[in-house]
Amino acid sequence: MNPQILEAEIVGVISNRPEGGVFEKAKKLNIPFQADYIMCSGWLKLVKGLDSARTINIHPGPLPKFGGPGMYGHFVHEMVIKSFQEGKINQSAFTMHFVTEKYDEGPIIFQMPVLIRKDDTPEILAQRVNEKERAWQSFVLNLVVSGHIYFKNEKTVYSDTALKNILEKFQNI
Repeated sequence: MNPQILEAEIVGVISNRPEGGVFEKAKKLNIPFQADYIMCSGWLKLVKGLDSARTINIHPGPLPKFGGPGMYGHFVHEMVIKSFQEGKINQSAFTMHFVTEKYDEGPIIFQMPVLIRKDDTPEILAQRVNEKERAWQSFVLNLVVSGHIYFKNEKTVYSDTALKNILEKFQNI
């Protein structure tokens, strides 16, 4: 018997080579293999080497203005509030986008505006943004998984004009 080296439970294996040896090992151990899609939610590191068409991120601010290295969580909300107080913007947003190898620069799938109130703090705004994220994330992700929205030639593509128009109406509330 081999000693336990890893004090953790392996719940899934992801590989870019489904024909590789790790597939057989995962199969023997009944460990799910290969994710169809990867949803980065609360992810703070640069993602490299993943298929952009199958990797989606949710960002707590309006992209592209409030994105890039170091722009996550409270840093985003602090910058949004500062810009609001300076009269540069009148709302925040959360943004879902396909992940490329540059921070927050992948093509936008969906961006939902979030009202900023005069008495907002970064913490209060963060709560409101997070509520909207939770309300919309699975719905929009399902549109991607079902093929209604997809990544092609470095762009977001919608399966039909009606869907695009409906989503754009929500985005312009």
